[in-house]
Order: sequence, then C-alpha cells, then structure tokens
Amino acid sequence: MGFDEEWGRLRAEAAERASQASGAAGDPAPAVAAATDPVLMARDAARSRLADFRSRAVLVPLDERGGLWTAALGGLDWICAFSDEEALARFAVARDEADRAWPYRWLIGGRLLDEVLPALDFACGVALNPAGSDGTVFPPVRGIVPDTAAIDGEAAA
Repeated sequence: MGFDEEWGRLRAEAAERASQASGAAGDPAPAVAAATDPVLMARDAARSRLADFRSRAVLVPLDERGGLWTAALGGLDWICAFSDEEALARFAVARDEADRAWPYRWLIGGRLLDEVLPALDFACGVALNPAGSDGTVFPPVRGIVPDTAAIDGEAAA
C-alpha cells in the first residue's frame, strides 16, 4: 500500500471514530480526541515505517566502482534501496535500464541509516522502493539518522 492510500485509510478511520465518539453522550475524552488527530496518526505511521525499515534487510544496487548507487533529487543524493528483486526490477524498467545488470548487496536498514550515511562526506538520504506505489524516503534529518549526519543536526550547526 502506498503512502497516499495509507494516509487516506488512516484519515477515513479517524473520521469514522470521531463521528462515533460525537454520537455518544458528552464530549469525547482528550485521549480519544488525540487518537483521532490525523497529524498524530501520520506521525505514528511514519515512526512505524521507520522502525520496520531499520529492522529489515534491503538490497542496494552498486555503482560501477562497487559503491552504493545513488540518485540526485531535490538537491540531495539518495541511496536507492529495495525490499526485493522485483522492486529493483520495476525501478530498472522505470529508468528504461532493464537490459543492464544491476549488481547489489543486502544491508540492514538500521545499519544503512546509522553507519553508512554518517560515514559519507556528503548529505544523503535513503529512498526505499522509489519506483513503486509503496515508496518511502528517509531524509537525513534528526530522528532518522544520527545528529552528526543530519542536515538539521550538529554537523549543520
């Protein structure tokens, strides 16, 4: 499920819970109101996605020198990571490069964020499944990468 679909589902569920709560006698308790806040729900979904990424093995294509392949977008470099070979194949087709070899290596997402990105001498994020409807980006900001690698952290100050 892509971000837009997940966001829409969460909003619909929140609206349903809010309408059920307003039908009851009295005002909903503050805890119920907070639980239906779409911003809080989106934050929880993002935290859940990050936790899932940190614990999973992802494949990362290698460049011609054997380093991790990156793509530039929005003024930043992004390491493209994929949940499986099918996701990498979709990416290759989207780039019209399905006929070339895409060597890769498997890495744990947490290691990519906590060890690889801080070791780089340039700001870099991770794009997971960038050609799929379930694509997610993990920018190099506090809370995702160590402060020393974050563009809004200690190194940026």
